[in-house]
Amino acid sequence: MRKTLLESFTHGSLTEPAPAPDGSALAELAAKVDRAAQARLGRSLAIREVDAGSCNGCELEIHALSNAFYDIERFGLHFVASPRHADVLLVTGPVTKNMRHALERTYNATPDPKWVVAVGGCAIDGGIFRGSYACVGGVSETVPVDLHIKGCPPTPTDLLKGLLALLEHVSLKR
Repeated sequence: MRKTLLESFTHGSLTEPAPAPDGSALAELAAKVDRAAQARLGRSLAIREVDAGSCNGCELEIHALSNAFYDIERFGLHFVASPRHADVLLVTGPVTKNMRHALERTYNATPDPKWVVAVGGCAIDGGIFRGSYACVGGVSETVPVDLHIKGCPPTPTDLLKGLLALLEHVSLKR
């Protein structure tokens, strides 16, 4: 143990450094999301995040949207605790047999108009859990999905791009 500890001090960190954030690209994306949210909704967009049985990788990236760097609250996008206050259901993970009924109840409790976004590879088609005895499959096998955001897990920037695509999709339907 002592040898391993000393080697870790001499070799340094084995992880790669984080990529440098592109502030101008994020600011441009933020401005697009803000304009789209105000133009399409005229108010804030309430998001309810639902974990249908994931590994929590996608949740970590979703929670990063609320940190000081991404700060989606400044665009009028915010997370709510109740589906009764939500416009968007952000669903992560494959739908497990234990969570299927809860997801259906959450979907039914969300007032119309509502949109469902499947976040991550597992939510799209079940991912590595597809075919498991405990897994029903992707979110679309339980509730209708309006948008899929690919990735395992998708980055916060990909999530913002997905929400922007959803807002643009909403404007096309009106």
